[in-house]
Amino acid sequence: MANGKYIVGITGASGSIYAKRVIERLIQKGHHVCICMTQAGKLVVESELGWQIGQDTPSGEVEQYLQEIFGSKELIHHYDVHAIGAPIASGSSGMDAMIVVPCSMGTLSAICHGSSHNLLERAADVCLKERRPLVIVPREAPYNQIHLENMTKLSGYGAVIMPASPGFYSRPRTIEEMVDFFVTRILDQMGIHEPSESRWTGMDVCVK
Repeated sequence: MANGKYIVGITGASGSIYAKRVIERLIQKGHHVCICMTQAGKLVVESELGWQIGQDTPSGEVEQYLQEIFGSKELIHHYDVHAIGAPIASGSSGMDAMIVVPCSMGTLSAICHGSSHNLLERAADVCLKERRPLVIVPREAPYNQIHLENMTKLSGYGAVIMPASPGFYSRPRTIEEMVDFFVTRILDQMGIHEPSESRWTGMDVCVK
């Protein structure tokens, strides 16, 4: 599906490399990407990716900075997490899907309980009410019972829960290959299916 519109939410959990790769692969296919980061998410991308995004940097400057990082002025859009009146806060904006990657337990809880305290939480709530794909990638270990119950509830509400868990049957040789394996699975859940050498092709073995 060409020229889709997808939301990528980035929170304060570790694992922002997954978000970066999701965005790269979406724009490679010509899709529009709307990025929304929590304040903690900005700290994480600075620590893990080296992105220099100040807490009080105007949204327009952040958007320009991200467009330069990803090399696309037309496909990259940024909305401040406090801009509750942004297009992605409404179901009529016609987003195709949303991915929250990585998703902190605090954000997961807020989405689960419909808090909508900020734009990221509201956009996720919109996806649920509009019955659009919402993929949650929790990055936490171990999980306590509260975490597990919130994930179970969200799954029941229609979200897809995908803990960051790459497979190894494709024998990845680099971190990038491990990330791409999991990103391919994320895109599958968003309705974007791409050929990949990491896909399981079967094994010639019988168990008796």
